[in-house]
Amino acid sequence: MVAATIIMVAPVLSGVASADGRSYGPDLSKYQGAYTNKPYARDQFAISQVGGYANGYFYDQWTYPTQISSGIANGLRMHTYIWYQVGGNAQLGKQVVDHFLPKIQAPKGSIIALDYEDGASWDKNANTEAILAGMREIKAAGYVPMYYSYKPYTLAHVDYNRIIAEFPNSGWIAAYPDYNVRTEPYWGVFPSLPGISIYQFTSTYRAGGLDGNISLAPNGRDITMSGYTNGNSQKPKTETPATEQGKQIHKDTHNYTVKPNDSWWAIANRYGMEMNALAQLNGKTINDVIHPGQVIRVADKGDGQSVSNKVNTTPAQPKPAQPSAQYYTVRYGDSFWSIANKYGMNMYTLAANNGLSINSVIYPGQRLKVSGNAQATQKVHYVKYGETLSGIAAQLGTTVSHLQAVNGIRNANYIWVGQRIAA
Repeated sequence: MVAATIIMVAPVLSGVASADGRSYGPDLSKYQGAYTNKPYARDQFAISQVGGYANGYFYDQWTYPTQISSGIANGLRMHTYIWYQVGGNAQLGKQVVDHFLPKIQAPKGSIIALDYEDGASWDKNANTEAILAGMREIKAAGYVPMYYSYKPYTLAHVDYNRIIAEFPNSGWIAAYPDYNVRTEPYWGVFPSLPGISIYQFTSTYRAGGLDGNISLAPNGRDITMSGYTNGNSQKPKTETPATEQGKQIHKDTHNYTVKPNDSWWAIANRYGMEMNALAQLNGKTINDVIHPGQVIRVADKGDGQSVSNKVNTTPAQPKPAQPSAQYYTVRYGDSFWSIANKYGMNMYTLAANNGLSINSVIYPGQRLKVSGNAQATQKVHYVKYGETLSGIAAQLGTTVSHLQAVNGIRNANYIWVGQRIAA
């Protein structure tokens, strides 16, 4: 995340739990590497970037699946954030969330935060609508939406009160007093806004750079416990390949306190592990120095190779949910195009799902499957600045007239940035 502005304000902490009810944890992107560790023994959660949308392009974070699994292996409640550079385009915002929902490896009910700190439009109302559109999409999918930014950017570009009114205590706000290593917040720069559940208080939680956060647990509720039964990292409310792998690694490992003269090689050899896998399990590389008294995870007796193999395996993508079948009864005047358009489908997919082609004749009273497991893959493109429909047609291997028919485009010269074009 981009460094937050250093500000000096008096803290407003109404409704915040006592120190005993709070929890700490980092947030992560590809710059922290593929594996998550606990920066400090007290840490209970981490928030990992799945990817984002910026400058007209989607991008994935290749580190996300292993960060989720290794975080859970290390006893952290894992959550997710998306870089959300959608300006004031609510339609694009929904598309961005929908793009990443199938990739989420944290459990249902966990946090998905929208990182909105760049690319805002001049229209504060439109920006707010774009953020709310994404948060509503997250909530509808069964996750807990949060808004991330820093206070000056928020006040300049967003109607924050509208966000908090619809999604109470959904604020995750950053403000740093300096760039020295800090393990505790300096409350003198707390960003006094309502509804803050997580305060990102430093970008140097440890030397070398790492964002540090504290969950404030307003009204006694720690939002980072969302998605986990009783806040137990080993009891996610739903399973994904990453949570299953992380739980199994945690089950087959235990804590070990580093002794004088220990090394990665010596410890790995003692517990039957591969040296690189041991380091990776603990969010390190073999070039990182370990110190006496440091606590790391090691394999249980007899599980060294099994744990090493799991650490070295990237979790599979979650299986997409298969919607239940829905049917439509053809009426007089219907066509594949009109029915597909009504249900937001590609007409070729509609025909294929019913064992037909678009040249097949359909008749009133005929039942067509209009949802469920698709039998054909639909190509989708989101319009970028400067593109034309003819250029998009060439990219997708089809014709302009086909794209017009499938997408209901009357004027081939009128398309807009962020528009969804299906082939």
